[in-house]
Amino acid sequence: MDNTPRSGTELLWAALGGDPALVDRVEYGGTSGLLPARLPVMDLARAAVAVCSLAAVEHAGLPGPVRVDDGAVATAFVSERHLRVDGRAPVSFAPLSRFWRAADGWVRTHANYPHHRAALLAALGVPDTGPDSGSDPGSGLVGVVARAIGERRAVEVENAVYAAGGLAVALRTPAEWAEHPQGREVAARPLLTRERLDEAPPRRRSGPLRVLDLTRVIAGPVATRTLALLGADVLRIDPPGNPELPDQHADTNVGKRTAALDLERPSDRRTFDELLDAADVLVTGYRPGALDRFGLDRPGLVTARLSAWGDYGPWGERRGFDSLVQVATGIAVTEGSAEEPGALPAQALDHGTGYLLAAAVLRSLTEQRAEGGGRLVRLALAQTGHWLTHALPRYEPGRYVGESDGPLGRLRYALSPVSYEGAPADWSRPPGVAGADAPGWPGV
Repeated sequence: MDNTPRSGTELLWAALGGDPALVDRVEYGGTSGLLPARLPVMDLARAAVAVCSLAAVEHAGLPGPVRVDDGAVATAFVSERHLRVDGRAPVSFAPLSRFWRAADGWVRTHANYPHHRAALLAALGVPDTGPDSGSDPGSGLVGVVARAIGERRAVEVENAVYAAGGLAVALRTPAEWAEHPQGREVAARPLLTRERLDEAPPRRRSGPLRVLDLTRVIAGPVATRTLALLGADVLRIDPPGNPELPDQHADTNVGKRTAALDLERPSDRRTFDELLDAADVLVTGYRPGALDRFGLDRPGLVTARLSAWGDYGPWGERRGFDSLVQVATGIAVTEGSAEEPGALPAQALDHGTGYLLAAAVLRSLTEQRAEGGGRLVRLALAQTGHWLTHALPRYEPGRYVGESDGPLGRLRYALSPVSYEGAPADWSRPPGVAGADAPGWPGV
């Protein structure tokens, strides 16, 4: 019988190149039944945290065991919902970040950041009338946007908004994503890639591990937040004119130091280059290619690159977020209903990729300590989504249902869960008409 908690951990640990014998150190426990969904979200969450913890004890030379508590995992995967700032709950999505009905389907937009909001309105030809008013699609600016999208095809909205620098994705079924050029590119690649770049010695110095953090939103910051927990000195850099949203900063920047640098300004660029020269690890989360002009390569550096869609294929340079990846890849259809799309019970692609990214950094450091050489690891939310939908076993009720013909007709029923070596697979007779049998024992 498949042991899902362990099998998910084994799959991820193998993808990280870890010693399979170390998986025996992992112990699972805690409250069950958390993060319920049609897809095995809890299995993804549990396995991602398990391999991150396993990579940490391996790197530190500790014997373990690694303990994975489902309650702690599920709570951490919705950390933004538990955040309170002076008693105030955060706002996870702005009014213009939502599902919209298009002329031929659905579109999801992401407009939490002011520049993405402006691009969305510009693409739709909607004038900015000031602050968004609530979420009622029939009134205010939300109503105007709803009508503008409702007049267009979903893919037309997707293309127009992206061309304007905004973020919108048309809803696709799993089959449609599998036939999409980017979907085919994602399916053809492994969950993550790990490369050795040079033969330089490790960039280790006295003191704690130095991590330069150039990430945004959730996945990257979760990875660096985890490295900070484990003792790294994490310095996050943001552009001064585009800081992180305050609530996301409060949730994901615990344990870190933060600074503002404009890399287009020569003095700030020199400061950044000095920081990078002294760093052990660089973690980036901007769209592929966006930082290439700054020359981030350094001998012996461990670099971790995170993207939404991967750095390949027709969407390789597109921005993206967890919510949009769910919509494009068919997850929103799987988790939805006939009436409207759905969503995972957590931004699990973000959080899962974040813990996996931290694990990949730690494994790279462990290998580098023994062998030297700079390292590059690359992960993408779309790859994590593909792993969730294709690699982990799902609960399939059909596997546990039987059928038989009998006096009541064709009957479909749940099979018994009682199982052991030699146990009967099914009952020997179907139910008959009530009261139709003789009141006696056969053969007596």
